[in-house]
This record gives sequence, C-alpha cells and structure tokens, in this order.
Amino acid sequence: MKRIEAVNDFVIKFANVNGSGSASANELFAKAVMRMGVPVSPRNIFPSNIQGMPTWYEARVCEKGYGGRRGGVDMMVAMNPQTWDSDVAEIQSGGYLFYDSTRPIPESRFRKDIEVIGIPLTDISNAAYSEPRQRQLFKNIIYVGALSVLLDVEAEVFEKLFAEQYRGKEMLLDSNVRALYLGRDYVKQNLSAPLGLRVRRADKVGNQIFTDGNSAAALGCVYGGATVAAWYPITPSSSVPEAFQKFCDKYRVDEHTGRSNVAIVQAEDELASIGMVVGAGWNGARAFTATSGPGISLMSEFIGLAYFAEIPVTIINVQRGGPSTGMPTRTQQSDLLSCAYASHGDTKHVMLFPEDPYECFEHAAAALDLADRLQTPIFVMTDLDIGMNQRLCKPFVWDDAQDYDRGKVMTAEELEAGKDFGRYKDVDGDGIPWRTLPGTHPTKGSFFTRGTTRDPYARYSERGPDYIYNMERLLHKFKTAADLVPQPVLRKAPRPTRLGVLYFGSTSPAMQEALDVLTASGIDLDAMRLRAFPFPASVERFVAEHDKVFVVEQNRDAQMHSLLVNEALVDPARLVKVLHYDGTPITARFITRFIEDNLQPASSAAKQQEAA
Repeated sequence: MKRIEAVNDFVIKFANVNGSGSASANELFAKAVMRMGVPVSPRNIFPSNIQGMPTWYEARVCEKGYGGRRGGVDMMVAMNPQTWDSDVAEIQSGGYLFYDSTRPIPESRFRKDIEVIGIPLTDISNAAYSEPRQRQLFKNIIYVGALSVLLDVEAEVFEKLFAEQYRGKEMLLDSNVRALYLGRDYVKQNLSAPLGLRVRRADKVGNQIFTDGNSAAALGCVYGGATVAAWYPITPSSSVPEAFQKFCDKYRVDEHTGRSNVAIVQAEDELASIGMVVGAGWNGARAFTATSGPGISLMSEFIGLAYFAEIPVTIINVQRGGPSTGMPTRTQQSDLLSCAYASHGDTKHVMLFPEDPYECFEHAAAALDLADRLQTPIFVMTDLDIGMNQRLCKPFVWDDAQDYDRGKVMTAEELEAGKDFGRYKDVDGDGIPWRTLPGTHPTKGSFFTRGTTRDPYARYSERGPDYIYNMERLLHKFKTAADLVPQPVLRKAPRPTRLGVLYFGSTSPAMQEALDVLTASGIDLDAMRLRAFPFPASVERFVAEHDKVFVVEQNRDAQMHSLLVNEALVDPARLVKVLHYDGTPITARFITRFIEDNLQPASSAAKQQEAA
C-alpha cells in the first residue's frame, strides 16, 4: 500500500454524534492549523433533527488557499459506530483511519488499502475523569491532542487558543490543557508520528478574517443603516437576525438614554415578518428580513405588494435544499426562479449573489441602498454553505464618510414650492418615480398606499393605458437596475479560447480551483462570475463571444440557465448545464471532471483530424 504523503494539503473529516460536544473540539483543530499560517476551509454537516444523530465536520487544509470542497477524504476521524462503514468507505486509497480502539472491531470492518490508527480514547478519558459528561467532552479534546502529534501541529498553538477562550476561568483552562496532553502523550509513547499528512508552519493566512456569511450579512445590515428587522426562525437563516441583535446591542444603543435605536421583532410567522418589513419600508425605515425557501413561498403576496407599490425591502435568503421541507441543513442554489419572479402577475426582482462572507457583508449593505434607490424588494441570495460555515476572507471595509443612498425622496420644502409630485410618474427617464415619506407634508405627498392599479399620480385607475404605463415603467426601472447592481467579475484565460464558464455565489471557491486545474491540463476557459440579476449587457456579450459556455449551478432544474435564456436572450445552443444538487457543496473535482468529459469527444475528433 502506498500511503498518501502531503504537507499542508489534505482533507480531514470528523464523524461524530450530534450533541456530543465535538463541534467545538473540531473547530479548535481547524483554528490551530490556521494559527500555524495554513489556510483551512471547514464545513459542518449536521442533521435537521434531534440529538444523537450523525454529524460530520470536514476541514480542508490547503496552503494554496483553495476554499472550496476538493472531494475525497485523506483522513477520517471515525467516532460514530452508526456510520462506520460509510465513513470508512469515503477514505481515499492510501489514506488514514483514526478511531477509538477501546472496543475491539472485527478485522472485516477495516480496509487493507488504508493506514489504521487506533487509540483507546474512552479508556483514557474514563481513567482521567469520573463525571459522565466530562468524560464525553474531554474525550473530544483528547483526540484533538492525539491528532496534533500525528499531524505535527504545535502544542503551543492549542494552549494559546485555550488561554484566549478561557481567560479568567483557570479551572476550565487547566482541564482542557490536561486533556490535550493526555492525547499527545499517548501518541508519543505508543505510536509512530508524524504521519504522511503533516502541517508545517507557513505564512499564507495573512490578515484574512475567519467568519461565517450569516454574521457578515448581519453586520452589513448594521453598517448599511438597517433600523428594523422582523423575522421568523427557519434554518439556515436564523443566525442572521440573531447576529444582528448581538451587533445592535453593542453598536446601536443610545449612549445617553441606554435605549436601543433599532426595532427587532421575532414575528409569529413569515407572513407577519415580511408584513412588518414592508410597513417599515413604506414609512422610511431601512428594514430587512432573513429567511429561506419555504419562507419565500409564504411571503410571496407581500413581496408582490412591495414590488407594485414600490416599497424598499431587503430580503436575505439563505437557501437550502428543497422543495417543501426538503433538506433543511443541506445547501443548494434552488430559489433563483422563485425569487426572481416572486408573487403572481408580472414581477421581476433584483437579486445579489455574494461569493463569501466578505461579499455577504458588502452586498447586505448595498441591498439596503439599492432598495431605497430602486424602491423595490432586493434579494441577497446566499445559501447554507456560505451562511453557516466559517470562511477565511479579506477584512471588511467601510468608509465612515459614506452617505446612505435614499434615492428619490421629495422634501416638504419641494412640495410646498409646488414641485410636481406624481408618485408613480417617470420624470427622469430611468423608470424610478419620486416618493415622499408618509407625513412629510400635511396636505401634499403620500400618506397611504395599496396594491391596486393607479395612474401616475397614484389615483385609482383600471384604464388599460394607465396600467400599461405603470407596468412598462416598472420594466424600465428593472433595466436601470442592471447598471446599479454589482457587476460581473471576468477572469480571462491565459491563452485565447472559445470556451467560457458562468458561475455565481457559493460555487466560486470550487470554480477558482477547477479553473487552475483545467488550465494546467491544457484546457483554457474564460470565466465570468455573475454577481447580480438583472444581468448587465456584458453577460450577453460574454456568451456571444464563445462557442460553448458552461453554466455551473447547484440545483436540478438549471435555474440560472433559464434566467440567462429568458432574460439575457442568449443563444441556448451555446450553453452547457453543469448541475450539482445532492445537498453537499460542489467540488472542484466535480466541475473539472464534467468539463473534461464534455470536451473529450471534441478533443478526440481534433486529434484524429490532426493525425489524418
């Protein structure tokens, strides 16, 4: 057997039981590797039901900085007997299996093409601790200690992490350090270490920060000026308003009165939450809600009201597997169509596609500006992979001198001076009307609104010409939005090529790696990362400039492909669907293999033609 040998480039996966306290230990391991200057991209894979079910934590250690899932497991830490067989099957040939050898396991349950490391973790923990919960919790720290020696991670790094976490709690600090060394000492005394997989000090993390997309989006809402948040709990979006509350408790409290400067409401359901946000938006507050696919379905009628009455609303959609209840704790990009056309009748909504926590912060703040500027709902389309998993990303940046873009808001002075005010009238040629905040003027301006048809001056009307004027103006406003939203990012291939690829959101980390791998193998693709809908004209030009364009997305029905054909009016014959939808984040290997397989017949034909 040829074992895998790698330094700062491997995937380790922890198979645990939900509720066992393993999550903090696994995260401790990931943070320790980062403290050694080596980038790590972890993913927590957990069940949507009760304690005692299987859970996994996959950490990719990669000095090159690739943050997407690679595919394959080099080392499995198998701590759950329920999933033993499937966990062992995941290990790549030549990889490593680490397990608790306290109880004997039949030889038939192992594989001959992997290296097995057994440590009696339960026995070690039971001998050191008497209280049952302590035995369980510290067993996790013991296996982290053992791994630190096997993978050559410095003990001092863990000690510093413990010191930071338990500052002022010396008893907890000492007990965790003790558990760490129980694992380290056992390996040093009984096993050969380090293994073929090793962590070596580097300087590749730099000034990057380690955070999750939901926290980043919440902070973006704070900096973007949100003063109202209404929500109903739903996985995987609940931590957005929870983080917003935490940040507001720190940054949005009046220093003189001690009172909060925001309104945060956990509503009785999704309908109530979006209703509150629409009402707040009408009254001039910057308001948002956070939800997932099922919540969008329930909110659709209010979203239609906000679209037709032209009320600023920000909706952060942390997508998960669907339809119906689907897979609440798995990731997908499967709400594109439901959000693009949310509500009945002719509607088109603006969507933003952040790729990482940095853009979650940036796009959440931008969405509040866009909502005011365009007077319409804005969707921030993140997903579970970005939202709930911690990532390395560049530090957030904010200009304190930046003014919020409130859009076209007419003042009382302008109304008093006799300025023409038609609430639904296009006077600037961009489809965006002027508005007034309720109560701006005692006799002029807007006080109420509704979702029925009207003429440009907001007078109720069912006349065909009035309806057509309004609907076409809304369409023109949507086209205006294409120049205001975040623009696509283009990555040109090192050599001229007629091949291209379009991707967006959480596919980005895997796509970046796949492009490097494909280039190294002689396959060049120009790449464009979509950052928003509606699509700017550059997207249509990109497709027209290439004979074949792969569209990479994480859903079954090729929803981005449909939007490109329907809205960008691109030639569907040029587009190739690359679809991944099993609920796990897409991998670089999946993308690379698909593109190579798709191009193989053409490559073979070209070689045959050259030979002839």
